[in-house]
Amino acid sequence: MSSSKSKIISEDWVVVILGLALIFTALFGIIVPSPSFLWTSAAELSAKVLSPDNLLIAGEQFLLVFATALIGAFLLGKRLKSLLVVFPLIFVLTICALILAGNSTLQEYNLEAVIFSLGIGLLISNIFKLPSWFKEALSTELYVKIGLVLLGTTVIFGDILKAGSLGLIQALVVVLSVWYFAFWLCKKLKVDQEMAMMLSSAVSICGVSAAIATSGAIKGDPKKLSYVVSLVLITAIPMMIFMPYLAAWMDLSQEVTGAWLGGSIDTTGAVVASGSLVGEEALKISTIVKFSQNVLLGIAAFAISIYWTYSHSKSAAHAEKPTLKVIWQRFPKFVIGFIFASLLFSFVINPDQVNSVKGELKSIQGLWFALAFTSIGLETNFKELFIHNNKKPLYAFLIAQTFNIVLTLLIAKLLFG
Repeated sequence: MSSSKSKIISEDWVVVILGLALIFTALFGIIVPSPSFLWTSAAELSAKVLSPDNLLIAGEQFLLVFATALIGAFLLGKRLKSLLVVFPLIFVLTICALILAGNSTLQEYNLEAVIFSLGIGLLISNIFKLPSWFKEALSTELYVKIGLVLLGTTVIFGDILKAGSLGLIQALVVVLSVWYFAFWLCKKLKVDQEMAMMLSSAVSICGVSAAIATSGAIKGDPKKLSYVVSLVLITAIPMMIFMPYLAAWMDLSQEVTGAWLGGSIDTTGAVVASGSLVGEEALKISTIVKFSQNVLLGIAAFAISIYWTYSHSKSAAHAEKPTLKVIWQRFPKFVIGFIFASLLFSFVINPDQVNSVKGELKSIQGLWFALAFTSIGLETNFKELFIHNNKKPLYAFLIAQTFNIVLTLLIAKLLFG
């Protein structure tokens, strides 16, 4: 990707600076409210989502992310002229995706906004031939990593205490066992290591967020990330619908069912929807178990970063032992921002203040992820994403997910039965 001048600072540190700047801006009282994208009918869409007041709030979010993107481009020495045209267009397309995802019928299937962002981007890039200057203005990795730093504010270590010992034990056993099984399986099927890391994290920890965090940690290919995210979201739908009926057929208690759902379904929204179908106790336990797995995301991202940085520094150094300086240079710095934000919100900031800003920060975080996936779609050929001669990643994902379902059921019955 060309640039008009040399970088003032590396991208790894830019995302940390920008992500933390957004967090502290909110903590100091400059809070941009979250627009509503939820609607059931055309009348509600017009009166609520497309109302002047709601569009004004969306406009305020635009100014915040646009200013952040411009500062990022300036620090990275990129052309601002192209971004002035490209970013507003990406934002409008992303808002369309968020509105689609906000439809109550589609919400029942818990399809996250990123899948609509990706779809809209793919549709446009495969109908129209986008000029090179347009694609050069896309900053997918920047948007993903800013979102990941903000994601740290939602990973609250206090949730472990709420989960209690049983929820934490299940989360640890499931995450470690399923991750290593999925990674071993990918190795046996000769899936490339980059895809294997993203796939293993997605199926074992918390789906989309884990795949995105792992991709950031290993500087993964956005096309591979999109493929894994698509698998996660598509498989979550039948699991969300059928697992409560399977639990009823097996005559499982609400506690066991909740632990099973929370430990095996990859997206938080699908866990909540599925738990609600069973009952209040199942919903409570499933949410607690999923929280425990989500908290482990920060630890997992850090461990994956260390492993990937060390192993690839070693290979780059012709099998010589890499120095700490080399490892530090290759280590993805966004992980530092992620963990700092998590520790800040877990142990330093007053819980009341956390509650006052977490909704708005989560909305901005989701917006950055959606912007990133719109960008991925705009720079991707449709065939490259969905037509794979190599079906091995798909087979690995489905087998690993089946292993996850069976293992989690056994552990849930052992701990909560």
